[in-house]
Amino acid sequence: MSKPQPTCPHVSEIRDVTPSSEGCAECMASGDAWVLLRLCLTCGHVGCCDSSPNRHATKHYQGTGHPIMKSFEPGENWGWCYIDRVEFKSL
Repeated sequence: MSKPQPTCPHVSEIRDVTPSSEGCAECMASGDAWVLLRLCLTCGHVGCCDSSPNRHATKHYQGTGHPIMKSFEPGENWGWCYIDRVEFKSL
């Protein structure tokens, strides 16, 4: 994966990660449904988006402090920094 153009200092924390699961890990464990998926670019955690009832991607950030995620949806190439609240293009 190519690193995005710097839009905040936290993009330096992006790592080559392996997704932890094919769906939202917490929703899969509890039997809940999700809307869209997000991938943590610090550790590879896969969580559901804020449009999902459980908002596990945001909860992952709140619990770990991992600031950068990207869409884990086919054909989407954007990411988000939770700290600076900025979107960036990600390949």
